Amino acid sequence: MSLSNFAELLQAWEQRAREERAKVRFEVACYRSDELKLRALAEVFHLPFEEVVASLLHHALLAVEEKMPYVPGEKVIRVEDSGEVYEDVGPMARYLEVLRRLKRERREGVEAD
Repeated sequence: MSLSNFAELLQAWEQRAREERAKVRFEVACYRSDELKLRALAEVFHLPFEEVVASLLHHALLAVEEKMPYVPGEKVIRVEDSGEVYEDVGPMARYLEVLRRLKRERREGVEAD
């Protein structure tokens, strides 16, 4: 094995380690019929069951974020060439606010340890 191959291997391991450190474990309940579908996907693609669940959850969250509607409020937050842009008072704004708070609380919790 050449040195460049070892470098690529080490880089891949480092990336995998970063990804694993970013993961958290938690329990989730689902319908039996969904569990069977998840297990079938895992078997078909030769992947661990947990990886299939995590991947689907990740992509579902991305899709939800993409589909959350923009609800314009009354306050103008900036002016662009196309006109005034109003603050978002819909669920996305509330979601982002809660997400920022949860991230801050997690950081503060980690720093306290």
